[in-house]
Amino acid sequence: MAKSISWLRRHIANVSHPVRYLAIVALILLAAAALYWTFGGSTTVGFVTAPVTRGTVARAVTATGSINPVLTITVGSYVSGVIQEIDCDFNTKVKKGQLCAKIDPRPYQTIVEQESASVNSAKAQLVKDQANLAYAQTNARRYSNLIAQHAASGDSNDVAINMLNQARAQVALDDAAVIQRIAVLSAAQVNLGYTNIVSPVDGTVVSRNVTMGQTVAASFQTPTLFLIATDLSKMQVDTNVSESDVGNIQMDDKAQFRVEAFPDRVFEGVVTQVRQAPQTVQNVVTYDVIIAVNNPQLLLKPGMTATVRVITEKRDGVLRVPDLALRYVPGGLSSASGQGGAPSSQVWLLRNGQPERLSVRTGLDDDNFTEITGGDLREGDRVIVSERTGTGTKRNNSTSAPTMRFP
Repeated sequence: MAKSISWLRRHIANVSHPVRYLAIVALILLAAAALYWTFGGSTTVGFVTAPVTRGTVARAVTATGSINPVLTITVGSYVSGVIQEIDCDFNTKVKKGQLCAKIDPRPYQTIVEQESASVNSAKAQLVKDQANLAYAQTNARRYSNLIAQHAASGDSNDVAINMLNQARAQVALDDAAVIQRIAVLSAAQVNLGYTNIVSPVDGTVVSRNVTMGQTVAASFQTPTLFLIATDLSKMQVDTNVSESDVGNIQMDDKAQFRVEAFPDRVFEGVVTQVRQAPQTVQNVVTYDVIIAVNNPQLLLKPGMTATVRVITEKRDGVLRVPDLALRYVPGGLSSASGQGGAPSSQVWLLRNGQPERLSVRTGLDDDNFTEITGGDLREGDRVIVSERTGTGTKRNNSTSAPTMRFP
């Protein structure tokens, strides 16, 4: 072909103009034929295969959530005042009853002393009125004897009895006043006790929201001074699961999740709650699913974002093929997928360099592998998942969204 083009080129200059024009056209056609022969001929097609293996097929629901302590205690202040002392900081391990902060107690101590004096005054008044009652009783008995001897008038006796009744009423009133003053004193002592901010549980301080010298106002809302996690070795993942997936999740389902702090590590947990309260954000309804996690090494921190995979169904040691193998047919026919993009129940084996169709029965599908429950497929067979042309272009007859994989 190349020699013919060279010969034609050498003889074009020796011919007349019309003939020269035809020769140029012939040269162009001949060059095009050479290019087609070189680059446009039939392209060989290779096949990309994957082995049939035995392993685990697990159907799962994916979601995101945050890691939190199982129980977090909010420590606030019941009284207002200036923070005089702080004994707890971030990550401080505390015991129940341990002092964490102290509010200036002097204003409340003054009130306690005032109420204590009021109690003493009420008790003194009670003693005084009890003495008056004793005199009234004696006087009433005296007039009663005189009346029996006809030595006193009835009016005088009535006055004595009236004074006795008034003395008794005054003593009862004093008793009530003493009880009231004692109650007020107890309230003042309680407020004084609240100036000591103590931990109500054993745990670890995860947040401190107060500094020394800061004024705490508890008039309308109890301020949060500390957050104490009871046990950081036991955590939970609060996930938001869409309403379309929540029906597949059951109590005690196994779950796996990753956190960005440890991207190469998979943590495991168990579903302990599927809460009934819905959450609607921009017309999207989700439900809280709680996953209990052991954290003995304290690697998981409160607030970490977790990418969760809740395993709703799992089968181990089953014969499986990649989903791409079920979607492949030679030539990239659109019939590779069934209705709605579901994989068809057929695979193509590569035998003697040619694809051979094989019907199979499928079981569980986890979006990466599909369980094979029937057919002549054997472990170790190689199924075709895509084609590769001779020019290096890979042709895949199916599309699948990337999925999160856990080992």
